[in-house]
Amino acid sequence: MTDHNRPFSDNERDGLYRAIYERRDVRSQFLPDPIPADVLARLLSAAHHAPSVGFMQPWDFIVIDSTEVRQSVLDIFEEENRKAADNYSGERNTRYKSLKLQGILESPINLCITCDRSRGGTHVLGRNSIVETDLFSTCLAVQNLWLAARAEGIGVGWVSILDQQKLASTLNLPEQVYPLAYLCLGYVSEFLDQPELQAKGWRSRLPIEELVHGNGWGQPQENVELKVALKKQERN
Repeated sequence: MTDHNRPFSDNERDGLYRAIYERRDVRSQFLPDPIPADVLARLLSAAHHAPSVGFMQPWDFIVIDSTEVRQSVLDIFEEENRKAADNYSGERNTRYKSLKLQGILESPINLCITCDRSRGGTHVLGRNSIVETDLFSTCLAVQNLWLAARAEGIGVGWVSILDQQKLASTLNLPEQVYPLAYLCLGYVSEFLDQPELQAKGWRSRLPIEELVHGNGWGQPQENVELKVALKKQERN
C-alpha cells in the first residue's frame, strides 16, 4: 500500500511542476493515433479524484468518438465563431480569423465534462453561501485531467466558443446538467514552447509580481524575499 504521508522525491516534484508549466491548450498538433483504453481510464480517474466542495463530485464525463456528434458540435462552434469574430475590427479581426481555435474532428476523442447542479441534494456542505462551488469544483476536475494528460504525452484543447444550450441539446443533457468543458484529446506532434496565443501575438503572460498583493487589493507586497523569489521564477 502506498504511504500517503511519504514526501515527494525531487523527481516527483519536478515532474508535477513540469506538467504545470508545459501544459498547453492544443488545437493544431493532434495526431490520429487512438488513445488506449487504459490511458484514457487513468485520465478520467485523475479527473474524478479532484477536490469538490462538500465532496459533491458534480462531474460526469461524456466520451465522444462519433463523427456525427462531433460534426454537430463543430457546426455549433462555426456559428458562434463567426459571431465572436464580429467583436474585432481591422487587423485584430484578421488575426482572429487566422487563429485555429478547435480540433474537434482532428482529435481522436472529444470529452465533455459536465456539472450536475443538483448533485448532493438541496443542501450541500460548504455550498450555502456560494452556490457556484459546484462549477468551481468541476473546473478542478478539468485541471486534474489536463495535467495528467500532459504527463501522458496527450494534448488537450478546451473549445469554449460554443452555445451551451445547443451543446446540451446535442448531447441530450438533462435540464440540471451543465456542459462545463468541451475538450479535444489526442496525442500530438509537439507541445509548443509557449502558449499558442502568446506565440501568435494575441496576448502575453502577465508578470507574476504585478499580480501579488499584500493584505488587500492594490497594497504592496512587503516580503522582500518573496519579491526576489517571484522575479527569479519569471526568469526560469
